[in-house]
Amino acid sequence: MGGSESLSESSPPPPQPAAEKKHGVTKPISLAGPTEMDLQRNSELGNFLMNSGLYESEEDTAMREKVLQRIDEIVKFWVKQLTRKRGYTDQMVEDANAVIFTFGSYRLGVHGPGADMDTLCVGPSYVNREEDFFIVLHDILAEMEEVTELQPVPDAYVPVMKFKFQSISIDLLYASISLLVVPQDLDISHDSVLYNVDEQTVRSLNGCRVADQILKLVPNVEHFCTTLKCLKFWAKRRGVYSNVTGFLGGVNWALLVARVCQLYPKAIPSMLLSRFFRVYTQWRWPNPVMLCPIVEDELGFPVWDPRKNPWDRSHHMPIITPAYPCMNSSYNVSTSTLRVMVDQFQFGNKICGDVELNRVHWRALFEPYLFFEAYRNYLQVDIVAADDDDLLAWKGWIESRFRQLTLKIERDTCGMLQCHPYPNEYIDTSKPCPHCAFFMGLQRKEGVKVQEGQQFDIRGTVDEFKQEVNMYMLWKPGMEIYVSHVRRKQIPAYVFPDGYQRPRTSKHSTHHADKTSENDAKGYRSPSEGREIKRKQGDETAYVKLDKPGKRASISPQHPGSVSPERSSGGPLGSGKGTMGNDVRLGELDDCNPSSTIVRKFLNASTLKGGTKELEAKELAAKTYPTQELLVECGVMCGKTVEACLIGPNEDIEGMLKQIDSVVQDNKQIVEPSGKSVVGSDSRTPNLICKDGVGVADQHSPLGNGCLSGSGVSGKGLGEKLEVVYLNLCCLLYHSIFLYHVYYEGKLH
Repeated sequence: MGGSESLSESSPPPPQPAAEKKHGVTKPISLAGPTEMDLQRNSELGNFLMNSGLYESEEDTAMREKVLQRIDEIVKFWVKQLTRKRGYTDQMVEDANAVIFTFGSYRLGVHGPGADMDTLCVGPSYVNREEDFFIVLHDILAEMEEVTELQPVPDAYVPVMKFKFQSISIDLLYASISLLVVPQDLDISHDSVLYNVDEQTVRSLNGCRVADQILKLVPNVEHFCTTLKCLKFWAKRRGVYSNVTGFLGGVNWALLVARVCQLYPKAIPSMLLSRFFRVYTQWRWPNPVMLCPIVEDELGFPVWDPRKNPWDRSHHMPIITPAYPCMNSSYNVSTSTLRVMVDQFQFGNKICGDVELNRVHWRALFEPYLFFEAYRNYLQVDIVAADDDDLLAWKGWIESRFRQLTLKIERDTCGMLQCHPYPNEYIDTSKPCPHCAFFMGLQRKEGVKVQEGQQFDIRGTVDEFKQEVNMYMLWKPGMEIYVSHVRRKQIPAYVFPDGYQRPRTSKHSTHHADKTSENDAKGYRSPSEGREIKRKQGDETAYVKLDKPGKRASISPQHPGSVSPERSSGGPLGSGKGTMGNDVRLGELDDCNPSSTIVRKFLNASTLKGGTKELEAKELAAKTYPTQELLVECGVMCGKTVEACLIGPNEDIEGMLKQIDSVVQDNKQIVEPSGKSVVGSDSRTPNLICKDGVGVADQHSPLGNGCLSGSGVSGKGLGEKLEVVYLNLCCLLYHSIFLYHVYYEGKLH
């Protein structure tokens, strides 16, 4: 026994296997390396990327370096100029400095030909962003011949100045740190640069800090870069590369790829590409994607933490940045855009499986997404301006708010109407003024039972979005936005590539498609659509009632809709801020209100489609109004027949007004007129400011209990007396307008 103990004491411990380096917050899924087939597929993938033109030439790379050097010289001159103007000493002027850093695809080494360059200018504490950067530096750049398409976006989540310098696109951010003199060798990865700065500066600095951290946290930088280049190319081809419209941008894709690299540290790009789709097809969102643990610092900046921050719990696809303060880089993702991306991940996973089985080649994975064949109904957003510079600024503003339209539609339809905003921009060169258009696919949520006659009325939602967009501080005459509903067969030809032909169908199938393409997003329909059809939706049959006026089941309140420039008959594109053309459509009818859009146009009926010029004697005998749209809508909304709307000679309009005034006084509604007009409103009449900030129309509207008005006010069921008087007055006014045109202007044939 003693010998055994002695032997045990003298023998060395058994050798331990080398501990595998841990990458990320969990252990790797697999440590397997590539097989011969993997190496062969990797070679094929590399050739495909090369043939697709994803690599930049040496000449272009040298040009980028020269442009960076030139921008660095400009910002140094700018800071010295400001230092001198502020009265600092000559020594301070000599020491004044600003430093240019890069981040994004250029910093990660995955940029391709024509890609923009994300740059950050770090300046001293006395040079601010609001005036010095967006005004003084902007004016310096505007005077330079090398600079074109200069577009400041000061209200963005991360304020940026966009421009082209010698045809190279530049996104320039600015960060003012708490130093009087910025050293040339500044290390922005150190947390000390975050002392005494605001959150916008933190977000601006984090682009560079995140890029540096990503390169430190991946096991193989070369494999990471190649895989990321593949995924960015794939995302653009499939229409899911755009942070501003609710999908993922460059940093988001970089973080997703980096996490897969951590999970498969010995995999090569062909393997990582396949594993990417396998992982994120099975990922259970909203579980976050993280490259490292979230660390809190004594600086006190908020970090992403759904346990403490209720707002973080609403994020649908959290992808957390690795640099302090850790935040969700994909906060723009909505329910609808997440659904689209998950569908695309599943597509990629299927194709990669076929590639591994040698059924298809890599090019099948990168086939472009046929967006205009995927949906039956679309929203078309047309943007116009007086000149190219105005269009650039106006488009940038609208793009930064475009995601809000998706969120508002989701909100107002309780998620029942799903949206697919497409990030690609389309230009109609035949328009007489600068123009571009964006599109959004619409479909009913799958697996939801459809109520008979139910339609989605999103006119109020679109109107709210337009009003917010029209509050642009730098708005100029000619800047217009039009939002309209188009069906698949109505998609304009300019959105299709040259030579593309829509697939032809038989006469029977075409007729069937015309009948079954009625949209779920109502608001821009023809008046003749008063029939009921039956269509297949998934595995269930949905009965969709094609809007008889007054009998539709809508989800959101009615508001005046918008007419796209293509279908508006009101003169040239973009003529008059807020104009909607002269073509009367059901989507424009608000209610039987004399100040509504339809009545204002009726008063100028000389160019009105279907107006009094076309009225015939037999129409008068049938007691119809000059436009059938007006007749049907008014007859239904007033709750009377057409005959009842033709008020007899004993009706007293002055008496009705007195009755309304009496009822209003009984309800003690205090109304004070104001000369202010509603921003973005089509109406030129003065706005009415009421007690508690509620509009007079909403306070006096005869809404029942629980009904929401345009101001979001819940109706309290005003007396029937006011409602009856209001409806009678409505019909009287229409009748008076009719008699004026028919008898006094002598236009009856």
